[in-house]
Amino acid sequence: MRRLLALALLVLPAVLPAQQDPDALVAKTSRLFRASTGFQAEFRQRIEDPRVESSESRGTLYQSGDRFAMRFTDPKGGAFVLDGRFAWVYTPDESPEQVLRIPVQSTDRYELNPIAFLLDRPAEKFRTTYLREEPVDGRMADVVALDPLVGTMGFRRATLWIDRESGLPRRFAIDEKLYVRHITLSRIRTNGTIPRSVFTFTPPPGVRVIDQEL
Repeated sequence: MRRLLALALLVLPAVLPAQQDPDALVAKTSRLFRASTGFQAEFRQRIEDPRVESSESRGTLYQSGDRFAMRFTDPKGGAFVLDGRFAWVYTPDESPEQVLRIPVQSTDRYELNPIAFLLDRPAEKFRTTYLREEPVDGRMADVVALDPLVGTMGFRRATLWIDRESGLPRRFAIDEKLYVRHITLSRIRTNGTIPRSVFTFTPPPGVRVIDQEL
């Protein structure tokens, strides 16, 4: 009897998990992100560059309207801030004596705000492919590839990890040809009030402001 049961189980078709619709997953994440009046999350960033040793950093990420900020705790004091007119780039671990100020005509560029770029009208920009399911910090996520529909975006492919329960982004990676940038998000908060000071950058005393074009 046991042998017959084992044979029956072998010939039964395997029950596979239903294939997720990548367009629907990304569209839902886009709606949630764009509907948030204030998006805030702690981040861990890793840049993999085969030419040099990989680098890691961390801090808090903020998004509200056309304003965006990455405030770093490691390296301490580092900042990338979009205040609505300029992008400010301060890397005290590399160039403590200067800050870059870049005039911004449009924020619809992945270099300025990668998460908003990926989630703003994604159907018009990317072809999506469902890759796999994978946990991120203990939470199950659906992993979707975003391939640019045009070749002028400056990167080859982006990958998005979408929290299966909340629908929010948990991680994204951008293959920028020469290196890959990974950002993992945690302690995500939406629709909160973010102080305007977060999106204001005041150069520290003695730091020189260098104007630069994007």
